Amino acid sequence: MFNFAKTAILMAAITALFIVVGGMLGGEQGMLIALLLAVGMNFFSYWFSDTMVLKMTNAQQVDERSAPQFYALVKELADRAGLPMPKVFLIDEDAPNAFATGRNPENASVAATTGILKILSNRELRGVMAHELAHVQHRDILISTVAATMAGAISALANFAMFFGGRDSEGRPHNPIASLLVAILAPIAASLIQMSISRAREYEADRGGAEISADPEALAHALEKIHNYAQGMPFRAVEQHPETAQMMILNPLSAGGLAQLFSTHPPTEERVGRLMAMAKTGSYPRANSVD
Repeated sequence: MFNFAKTAILMAAITALFIVVGGMLGGEQGMLIALLLAVGMNFFSYWFSDTMVLKMTNAQQVDERSAPQFYALVKELADRAGLPMPKVFLIDEDAPNAFATGRNPENASVAATTGILKILSNRELRGVMAHELAHVQHRDILISTVAATMAGAISALANFAMFFGGRDSEGRPHNPIASLLVAILAPIAASLIQMSISRAREYEADRGGAEISADPEALAHALEKIHNYAQGMPFRAVEQHPETAQMMILNPLSAGGLAQLFSTHPPTEERVGRLMAMAKTGSYPRANSVD
């Protein structure tokens, strides 16, 4: 309940920021237009974001005949979690990664690269897909997609304000310095809010995935292996569509140093440490089993 409330507050904050930037552009009328745009983008994201992401990443749907082992693994985990069977996709990429998408458990999809199937053991792959099904269970993907859409729109509006200026409610031009500050600070604020949502959700999906698979150590080992293999390995589809990076189990575009502050994912070492602590205590609850 706490995480749901935190996410609701963050989503309200990013929507409010969008409306404020709209107000900078066109006063009260600009705020109203921004509000209508926010509603429209949320509606579009709700119904079509999953299809768009799967096309962007060149994901191809598979079934029990074209990918029997992988499909069976996902089915077993979905049954354990009490979830409807999601659509299953493979992406022909050497970079090891995976993600989930869909507006709800009844319309969910999970995808993995061919690279991740090559480097992980069956046990490790099971931990990764359990993590993705936890995202489905928590309805994370819809939230993160809407947040990403809003953050992108805020950046576009802020850039528009910087180049064309804004007007107050009486039609007078804004101070150009104020417009410049909005253009610089608004996208940063939107990104920070988006990252707060994404990071919290990754920790929860790690925990949920460990519960679904009943094997937190497997996911910890998988995260370490993906992190090590992915160093310097390009993920072409994500490089072409960087907005999809925040959906992956590990962000293939993240960097170290100061850039880590703006990463959509928590540090891999921290995630691994939490999972290994779960494995050590053995106190995590088990998901419903169909065994």
